[in-house]
Amino acid sequence: MKIILIGSTGDVGSTVLDELSSRHEIIEVSRSTPGIQADISNRQSLIEMYRNIGKVDAVVCAVGKVHFGPLEEFTESQIMLGISNKVMGQINVVLEGLDYVNEGGSFTLTSGVLDRDPVRMGVGAATANAALGGFVVGSAIEMPRGIRINVVSPGLLEVSEGRYGEFFPGHERVSSKRVGLAYAKSVEGAGTGKIIIIE
Repeated sequence: MKIILIGSTGDVGSTVLDELSSRHEIIEVSRSTPGIQADISNRQSLIEMYRNIGKVDAVVCAVGKVHFGPLEEFTESQIMLGISNKVMGQINVVLEGLDYVNEGGSFTLTSGVLDRDPVRMGVGAATANAALGGFVVGSAIEMPRGIRINVVSPGLLEVSEGRYGEFFPGHERVSSKRVGLAYAKSVEGAGTGKIIIIE
């Protein structure tokens, strides 16, 4: 398969690349590294990305920004960071990509654990993750040409411990291997409208 991987240099994206690259042609996309660049917060950037790449069999999006902070200090703009970037950015990856994904292809989005197992200061992430789950479940029944759509919802990756571990007291860390297999399940499997949980 020919697969677009958006966010290939991040912790999650790297696990997807490791899992799928031996079996498929992976087109790596990131915001700032050499090669094909795209910013999911900029819809025109996504339009240009698809025009440059052309038809593909699958799209995996492994990026999305949210704000972490105490609830009583949250501003509308901080909540909207997760909505406009992590949620609408990934939704736009789908909407702009519908004409570029081949019949029977797939989209795989990325959410996370915090809408089902919250932590302090994580309301922005919890809100975004729940919205992505709703979009995937709702859109799966309307996808054209047999295209599938799923969202992978991992807990904190072991490789992310150094940067985010303090926000996740008591949460079991998940291995990169298990996360990579979850994306393989979405891309290579038959399911659609699924929230694929790794804990």
